[in-house]
Amino acid sequence: MSDSTSQWERLLMNLGAWKGSFTRIAPTGEQLEDLPSLVSLEGLDDNLTIHQVVRLTSPVDGSVVSEKAFRYSSLSQSILFFPDGAFCQGSMQIAPLTEFGAEFGFIAGKRRLRLVQLYDTDHQLSRITLIREHLEGRPEAESPPLIVEALLGEWKGEALSLYPDYQPPTVAQTSLTVERRGDQLVQQLRSGDFDWSSTARIEGTRLLFDEGLQPVQVLLLAGGASCTGPLVHTWGKPVFLEVGWLVEPGLRQRIVRRFGAKGEWVSLTLVTERRI
Repeated sequence: MSDSTSQWERLLMNLGAWKGSFTRIAPTGEQLEDLPSLVSLEGLDDNLTIHQVVRLTSPVDGSVVSEKAFRYSSLSQSILFFPDGAFCQGSMQIAPLTEFGAEFGFIAGKRRLRLVQLYDTDHQLSRITLIREHLEGRPEAESPPLIVEALLGEWKGEALSLYPDYQPPTVAQTSLTVERRGDQLVQQLRSGDFDWSSTARIEGTRLLFDEGLQPVQVLLLAGGASCTGPLVHTWGKPVFLEVGWLVEPGLRQRIVRRFGAKGEWVSLTLVTERRI
């Protein structure tokens, strides 16, 4: 499932001209900038080569702010695609005094949602860019901004994990229960032999989980998106980055990129879950 040929075929599911916006967001969730965008992925030579153009324009007068073009016929080892075209590209190794991060991408029919999450050389969350897109000429209503109430309940799903060393993919059933108790959010996640409970403090559109040396934040964002990760990564500790998308009420996808204690990229997981 993870050989180069099938990975390329999964990339091809993203072909098209995608119109949307690049929204720059502060580490605490405030919107800083929103630029209209057009991202085109065109297949050349019977789709053996991809020509990609990323154009950002001014929201005031429509003038081009930035335009970059790329052409490639193979994929980096830092990216993996899932069977539905969803993907994640990012750091393969975290090291002291170096930046790290990842881009997460989902696709659902005529819509895509992507998010870039970056950490600086001190391993502090520094930059977030949310990208909401639809196929040009085929607009569809985007998901509303994510709120706590949309996450409450019991969710059942499936987790598909891919591995950068190309070991066979694994599949596990998942169960997630989320409930609100005043200004706290309590969740319990079960998957296989894994059973984990956690409690977050609700601060508007931020959920703050106290995980000891590495507190984890969840930002609830526009377009049904969520962004999860530590505010500061503690070197020598395993860490995960996660982005979620509430595709429609009661249907949510999450992509999780995990790193080991030595900073090595160990797995990529797509969770597709429905509220029951």
